Amino acid sequence: MTEQTKHTYQLPELPYDFNALEPVISAEIMELHYKKHHQGYVTNLNAALEKYHEAETKNDVAQMVALQAAVKFNGGGHINHSIFWSILAPVSKGGGGNPSGDLAKMIERDFGSFDAFKEKFNSTTSAIQGSGWGWLGYSKANKRLEIAICANQDPLSTKGLVPLMGVDVWEHAYYLQYKNVRPDYVKAMWQIFNWKSIEERFAKAVGA
Repeated sequence: MTEQTKHTYQLPELPYDFNALEPVISAEIMELHYKKHHQGYVTNLNAALEKYHEAETKNDVAQMVALQAAVKFNGGGHINHSIFWSILAPVSKGGGGNPSGDLAKMIERDFGSFDAFKEKFNSTTSAIQGSGWGWLGYSKANKRLEIAICANQDPLSTKGLVPLMGVDVWEHAYYLQYKNVRPDYVKAMWQIFNWKSIEERFAKAVGA
């Protein structure tokens, strides 16, 4: 395997302490989520890619196809969680509140009001069957915002949308604290959304 074909992904640095998002997300959940689950996706992604490139050098197409599911699942898990950590912030560091500027205007245009958007996002995300993610994404094709859900660790790009903000509704993200009351967890997340970061993602998506 050459250096050109070798890929090694790593955990992104967490921009706050494990206890920084309390009481919305407990330090225990944050540490487990970051150090065990996200690290697991990174470790398994690197292993799957190494096997994939070995199969590629051998021109083993069957093995390459067989490994795509592992790359998609673990790669999606790495992408999704890397975004997730970046769009959250302690209240003392800008978490909570409302969006502003062009993003706020487009939310009002596409959903009627910020409150209507929140209600639709909460209901859609809370109703996901099994494990997955609820997202606010931007459609470059339609030049509008859309709420979408993704099963398991599928990245939002599979639906043709640029991810702006999302909520992980796998049980590992909330069960130790919220038990089986997923709607309470989703509603609480609005207290720690980092709108500055989300607005930066939006500006990049619209300008790209």
